[in-house]
Amino acid sequence: MESLFTAGFFSMLQALLRIFAIIVFAGFLVKRQIINKTQIDALSKLTVIVLLPALVFSHTLQYFDPHQLSYWWLLPLLGIALSLLGLLLAFVVFMPQPLAYKDLMAVASMQNAGYLVLPIGKILYPQHFTEFSLLTFLFILGYNPLLWSLGKYLITAGFINDDKFNFKQFITPPAVANIVSLLLVLLGWQHIFPNIVVDSVDFLGQAAIPVATFVLGATLGSISFKSLPSFKDIFRVMTIKYLLIPAVVFWLLWILNLANDYPLLSDFLIIQAAAAPATALILQVRAYGGNSQKTGSMMLIAYVMCLVALPFWIALWHSLKV
Repeated sequence: MESLFTAGFFSMLQALLRIFAIIVFAGFLVKRQIINKTQIDALSKLTVIVLLPALVFSHTLQYFDPHQLSYWWLLPLLGIALSLLGLLLAFVVFMPQPLAYKDLMAVASMQNAGYLVLPIGKILYPQHFTEFSLLTFLFILGYNPLLWSLGKYLITAGFINDDKFNFKQFITPPAVANIVSLLLVLLGWQHIFPNIVVDSVDFLGQAAIPVATFVLGATLGSISFKSLPSFKDIFRVMTIKYLLIPAVVFWLLWILNLANDYPLLSDFLIIQAAAAPATALILQVRAYGGNSQKTGSMMLIAYVMCLVALPFWIALWHSLKV
């Protein structure tokens, strides 16, 4: 058991370190003032308005086939359910005034479902990456609209329309791209676009993952260590993100015996449950307004913690499921 746990832990850790190298490099450029705030903001808006919609649109049209998996509809529902589970746990933990911590609730409950998970899958499951990526895209079909609507509302609370709910806040380029592309595939209209158009959009979208990771690192690099969240807030967010959510998912997968029925899917859900906060949250703060210092410093701590938490949960799962 110990050897399986150790092997799983260090395998995941090595995958994360490759990704974190980009984050550290971007942070270094900011700290050395090679890149400034204006440039980061411009790159953030480019990612939100152009690159992310291109990635979502092209990948949905190319990889989503509702006839390939009879239970395809379950993955989007799981994407929604995992976020709602996180929000429910956050609501309880932040009692008696959970609405006063909307931004922290978003950080605690919205995970990096694509930009962190996909590179991990490519490194850890090279022989099954096509299937792993399909699971990711289907999961994101349900998760992304929630992230770019409710997640955006929570993380920018107090900075848009005086913190009053407005349906227009739910309309963002990535959310629109997700919904439109999904409808096109379900209606069988995904082939109305010439291959050259889809390929061009896909080529553009391929920049989204590294650029979004770079923006995250650049933003974290601009955070001052002199103004960190309180220990109480840090403890509550980390408890939700790296203890409660993974533990509940772990327990559900165990009682459903999904490890034997579909081992890749079970690994995928464990990774999603213990993943670091969504890169999109910092992009939303940059593009639409928010407390970048508070959000960024909490995410900085969360990403450092992820280097231990994510390898721990996947290693524990592998050591117990055999």
